[in-house]
Amino acid sequence: MLKALRHPTPRARGYRWPAEWERHAGTWLAWPHDPLTWPGCLAEAEEAFAELAAAIGLGETVHLLVGTAAREARARAALARAGARRVRFHRVSTVDSWVRDYGPIVVVAGRGARRRRLALDFRFNAWGGKYPALQRDTGVPRRLEAIHGLPALRVPFVLEGGSIDGNGRGTLLTTRQCLLNANRNPGLLAEEVEWHLREALGVRQVLWLGEGIRGDDTDGHVDDITRFVGPRRLVTAVQEDPRDPDHAPLRENHRRLRAMADADGRPFEVLALPMPRPVHSAHDGRRLPASYANFYVSNRSVAVPVFGQPGDGRALRVLKRCFPSRIVVPIRCERLVEGMGALHCVTQQIPA
Repeated sequence: MLKALRHPTPRARGYRWPAEWERHAGTWLAWPHDPLTWPGCLAEAEEAFAELAAAIGLGETVHLLVGTAAREARARAALARAGARRVRFHRVSTVDSWVRDYGPIVVVAGRGARRRRLALDFRFNAWGGKYPALQRDTGVPRRLEAIHGLPALRVPFVLEGGSIDGNGRGTLLTTRQCLLNANRNPGLLAEEVEWHLREALGVRQVLWLGEGIRGDDTDGHVDDITRFVGPRRLVTAVQEDPRDPDHAPLRENHRRLRAMADADGRPFEVLALPMPRPVHSAHDGRRLPASYANFYVSNRSVAVPVFGQPGDGRALRVLKRCFPSRIVVPIRCERLVEGMGALHCVTQQIPA
């Protein structure tokens, strides 16, 4: 496996994965359409998508994937109600909307007129083979690469975009629960996984957290628990109720972060981000992966999932402190998270 990545690797060619707050050329979204993903609440999911598109459109183009004319018509109506602008439609069919996980991850090299971009097409196995029908979305990156004229590299390694977060300066964060799970890249040791991440994404250091939150069917994606908000600043989810099953694993992650340092050996500033009270499915009662950490940073705004709870305001204040030059936009996500993801899960940035 270690020799399977084409040489010279992206890292050897000078590529790196930019931080999410670095300048975007646009953002990919895939319009929601599956009633099995959003049982009884597809219309509410569409409204959340439209509000998200409006927030992103304050500072960049939204590239919206719609597979049919009927789907495009529904999207246009919802976007108009939300006042969304700067939306371009692409007739690209998708099985589902989790473009963060099956879409290409774009790395960059050089500066100014010499800046180059490369679309990395990692293997997508629908979160460890849980949803075989959704594995058909593994073909979407090639369509997007062609639309944007991006050179591409197929990477023989299973990886979802929501399982990693980076500061753009050589440090990457992930969880052992996800990337060391036997349902992703069986047989690989931690150091072998780190090799793939370093060589593909141009990072120098991989930091490991433990477990994610309950209700998360992705096996502990880091974008539900801990996010970089600056080169040396992180926010991490904290469950204050000691009776909640998320309390102990999130406390352990917080402890680990306080002992960590970046790729240059400098400690992090770690800010606590409260967890919302548990959100349960209106369809079947299961616990849903509701988290304020699943926010998305675009050129002019930060779209933040909120749940109609007292903790919403506290989370928004933390993130306003982290992004003082951006507009923090709360978006109600009680029904969007019925699909087992929120705002970060349905976006994928296109670096400038």
